[in-house]
Amino acid sequence: MSSNYFSFKQFTVYQDKCSFKVGTDGVLLGAYADLSGVRTVLDIGTGTGLIALMIAQRSETEITAIEPDISSSMQTRQNIENSKWSKRINIRNTDLQNYDPGTLKFDLIVTNPPYFTDSLRNPDPGKAASRHNDNLTNVELLKGVSRLLEENGRFQLIMPYVEGNIFIAEAQEYDFFCNSILKIKPLPTSEIRRLILTFTRKRLLAKEKFLTIEHGRRHEFTEDYINLTRDFYLNF
Repeated sequence: MSSNYFSFKQFTVYQDKCSFKVGTDGVLLGAYADLSGVRTVLDIGTGTGLIALMIAQRSETEITAIEPDISSSMQTRQNIENSKWSKRINIRNTDLQNYDPGTLKFDLIVTNPPYFTDSLRNPDPGKAASRHNDNLTNVELLKGVSRLLEENGRFQLIMPYVEGNIFIAEAQEYDFFCNSILKIKPLPTSEIRRLILTFTRKRLLAKEKFLTIEHGRRHEFTEDYINLTRDFYLNF
């Protein structure tokens, strides 16, 4: 799902200097992330910095954004340096497996991870790496989160429906339990396509919410989607 036909309100002034790949998955997670009581955030695989910037706009948190691809991390750095939140976002060109913040732990960890395993790979190596989990498997992701998350912290990510349900089961092996699920449909008649999952180390009864993006016609957005994302889109 993509939303390339929008411009972000707070980012518009930087359009001549910045380059953003604005996908609906990133927008949804950046707008929905639970920032209550959060002081420190880790954004894993930040790409162009979209989610990190959205969280910075929504809060006063200190954010670390890690990105293993050198060209993407350079683009992210430029995007963030040209924003008004640059002092609160730290960019690191590293993968999760090798990221070492010392004694720092995070109140919230977010990611829009690669999730394809056996599908046809894109011939572009960069695009393939961003979509396939060869370089960051679910196990590696869970091990990294276990290492870096505060004991009472939250871990949130967005995944396709099937992969998300598999991830819920795998997470329990690392003592992470899903206590909130946002189920997302593109249209009222569509199947559920995406899940935003919230994990903690405490086992709670999972709360389910639903979100439909469009009414039926293209660009006719539901009130729920507009309310969630209105702080970012020019035409909302």
